[in-house]
Amino acid sequence: MIYEIAEIQIKPDVHADFEAAVREAVPLFRASPGCLSMRLERIIERQDTYHLVIGWETLEHHTVQFRSSETFTAWRALVGPFFAAPPRVEHTQNALNGF
Repeated sequence: MIYEIAEIQIKPDVHADFEAAVREAVPLFRASPGCLSMRLERIIERQDTYHLVIGWETLEHHTVQFRSSETFTAWRALVGPFFAAPPRVEHTQNALNGF
């Protein structure tokens, strides 16, 4: 499994609306080929910053299939208005399970 970690900085004072928009997008991710999981985490030290963490079967499920789909366009239409800056996206894979 590959994890997409998108660091998203939003405009001040739109947290509830942003979180509602992400909640509305859950079915979009659930229906996307290769999407295995999705969660949104708010950074404690930087209140206007979130990590969207999405599990994909393969890197291509995200970078090729999802990014070129109408679903991606719908996702960005829901959440894009809340962005203070373009998201920073990285991909990770598990290197070690400690416990």
